[in-house]
Amino acid sequence: MNSPVKPINVFEYKALAQQDLSKMAWDYYASGAGDEVSLRENRAAFERWKLRPRMLVDVSQRDLSTQILGQFQQLPILIAPTAFQCLAHPEGEIATAKAAAKLGVGMVLSTMATKSIEEVADVSQQGNRWFQLYVHRDRGLTRALVERAYAKGYTAICLTVDAPLLGRREKDTRNQFALPAEMELANIATLKDLELPHKYGESGLFAYFAEQLDPGLTWKDVEWLQSLSPLPLAIKGILRDDDAVRAVEHGAKAVIVSNHGGRQLDGAIASIDALSEVVGAVGDKVEVLMDGGIRRGIDILKALALGAKAVLVGRPILWGLTVAGEMGVGHVLEILRDELDLAMALSGCAKLSDIDSSLVRYISCC
Repeated sequence: MNSPVKPINVFEYKALAQQDLSKMAWDYYASGAGDEVSLRENRAAFERWKLRPRMLVDVSQRDLSTQILGQFQQLPILIAPTAFQCLAHPEGEIATAKAAAKLGVGMVLSTMATKSIEEVADVSQQGNRWFQLYVHRDRGLTRALVERAYAKGYTAICLTVDAPLLGRREKDTRNQFALPAEMELANIATLKDLELPHKYGESGLFAYFAEQLDPGLTWKDVEWLQSLSPLPLAIKGILRDDDAVRAVEHGAKAVIVSNHGGRQLDGAIASIDALSEVVGAVGDKVEVLMDGGIRRGIDILKALALGAKAVLVGRPILWGLTVAGEMGVGHVLEILRDELDLAMALSGCAKLSDIDSSLVRYISCC
């Protein structure tokens, strides 16, 4: 860790990470689509949900453990699928996977990772690992990705459905974002000679999505995807109750409420504000998770109170990874764990099942 003072919250990790990263890498990790309205709203929305703590409850012992899709976890946290982690640290997704396994949280590996399905599995054999899938136009390639994840012991497939095309991230366009020459799309390079194109005046990632991913994906394709392995399917990118119902009808075992970190459709509702609608529609049928804007243990408490079984954390993990590799990721997770533990105690909740909707109230700022 380069800083002589150990960070005490994830925002301090953010500040240190910005100092360490190149402008292109920082802009890629930090930016949102368009005017970044949804990016800002993911944080601002948490502040409109206020806590209503219970008093005189025995909280001398707390239990933060849970089960997600039948897999035990020490914490109600998964590491969100974030691409190109080697931009943050040479060990990239391998360092993240090691830290996740040690802390007892799940990790969702991105299709666009810079370490392969196999490399990550080999260093986190005791961890709960999901594989996040973008469906390519080449269905043979898509099938091979799923089969590799199943063969290496991944416990679920996480299908991202909110990216038929990549959102317009203007900072990436300005920077003509591309991976350094020494990095590759590790999961794709072993199957097909694909790489981020270098196009003048354009983001290489934007061009890759336009050329390689399938914008014609529909609900009927979800059934085909499930035929490729026995792994349970989580569908990520749901913001409406009717889409959540369709996900259940087409066999999903989990729904992840997400606006892609504000990186796809700018102006989309904040994830936390969409959560209760989705929980109301399908929360008694499947597990509902959420991501977007989680920066504090109190944020996790609010999401659980609104019906989430767990949350996914993305950017803070990248900040920790940038600053101190595996140790930084582990410390970020410890910070969130300790903040959640304290928030539960101060709210009168000794275990996760004590957290319910009576703990929160929505208060508009206007």
